[in-house]
Amino acid sequence: MKTELLTSKDIQHAGGLLKAGEVVAFPTETVYGLGADATNELAVKKVFTAKGRPADNPLIMTVADVQQLDAFVVISEAAQHLMAVFWPGSLTIILPTKPGKVSMIVTGGLQTVAFRLPDNDVARAVIRAAGVPIVGPSANTSGKPSPTTAQHVWHDMNGKIAAIIDDGPTQIGVESTVVDMSSKVPTILRPGAVTQQQLQDTLGVTVIDATSTKSVASDVIPKAPGMKYRHYAPDKKVIMFDRLDALDLKRILQSNDVVMAQDTTIAVMQLSLEQSWSLGETLENATEQLFAGLRFYDDEEQITTIYVEKMSPIGIGKAFNNRLAKSAGNQEFSI
Repeated sequence: MKTELLTSKDIQHAGGLLKAGEVVAFPTETVYGLGADATNELAVKKVFTAKGRPADNPLIMTVADVQQLDAFVVISEAAQHLMAVFWPGSLTIILPTKPGKVSMIVTGGLQTVAFRLPDNDVARAVIRAAGVPIVGPSANTSGKPSPTTAQHVWHDMNGKIAAIIDDGPTQIGVESTVVDMSSKVPTILRPGAVTQQQLQDTLGVTVIDATSTKSVASDVIPKAPGMKYRHYAPDKKVIMFDRLDALDLKRILQSNDVVMAQDTTIAVMQLSLEQSWSLGETLENATEQLFAGLRFYDDEEQITTIYVEKMSPIGIGKAFNNRLAKSAGNQEFSI
């Protein structure tokens, strides 16, 4: 298959491809997604094939406006409130499906489905052109670091999908927060830019944070992506480290090791440009750069180990540490 590289000028063409049952990678503010008509089972199966994704890993349905949800799910008053505050944006909401309205291929066999309305004009325009909600998992090979540029998508998906829409690098760099609104107590299943405190302040009730670096049991169907299978991991070894251990790490670094860290840590370690990847000065900078750095070093043949600095577990730093722990298989540097 020949994969077309499109731009924001090709919205109608991309919509036509989706209507024809093809798979098109599209930009969002978080990471690039792999789009297909969510109401077309054959098209959805192409997404699983392109990614090499397990069949019991549910897909997120991506919409252009709230009205597109009405045919598929039951929307509680609390969920409507979240949508009013955080959509468009990086919050995915799990809701109970209406009987027979959503394919079990999309839900992973569950009676719930996740929806998101992205804060990206191109993404919403493509969905409108398609005329239906589209599935939107990250546009990478399953288990590997998520793509934050069209070039990352091309690396993984060239020859596997019909087209890629290039809208430049994403702004946030990690996937959306996933909150389960189908249970009695709102529960975060994946951390992202929307925090537990923001959700609690909006809903006025306790929101449970059930996120963990551990995977769910092998016989359990996960409610959200990223909960069960190996995720975000390059082929190279990734090891987390704490800023307090930076100088100890510097003493054991080998010539084929690299460090991804914030600018102050790189300065303390006195690392050269060849030895380091800047995660910037803020938590937002770090999150935006995480997957890009992992992907870059994974393609550098001489590199064997990537050491990545952990962030303060506040705000989006919690999402950063969640993705990093999964990338590293929970391996931490110790003296």
